[in-house]
Amino acid sequence: MKQQTLSESYKEIKYEKINHMVGMSMWHFEWCSKYRYKAFRKWKYKKLAEGCLRKAATEYGIKWFELDVQPNHVHGSASIPMTMTPSKALGLLKGRASKLFFERCPNMRLRYKKGHLWSRGKFAASLGFVNLDVVNNYIKNQDKHHKTKWITE
Repeated sequence: MKQQTLSESYKEIKYEKINHMVGMSMWHFEWCSKYRYKAFRKWKYKKLAEGCLRKAATEYGIKWFELDVQPNHVHGSASIPMTMTPSKALGLLKGRASKLFFERCPNMRLRYKKGHLWSRGKFAASLGFVNLDVVNNYIKNQDKHHKTKWITE
């Protein structure tokens, strides 16, 4: 069985390697509490929300780089599995974290009677290790990188 060989550029960064896929899907996420209530203005609720989001992420194979809970919204940068869309990742995070939050703080159900902690809206933007110019330059120079000899007959 032949061992998989990767280009030198893949060895510098810890990319995810699964079933014929190599890469990393990194995203900046942001979403708000339902009705923009300042549900997390108390330190204990802020820390509880962070803990619930970290636990939810671990359950679904999502890795937070940075996570910040503000009184009425959440910002975070995370890597998600290559097989998961950002929308799916946000849905899983928001749903599971909400359930965990209400289990540990049932009195918050007085504010959120239907059990919806988060608003429907969300923001996601892709992140990367390199910028567009670096990638374009890398692509343009593939022949030189691989020392490709083309047959021109």
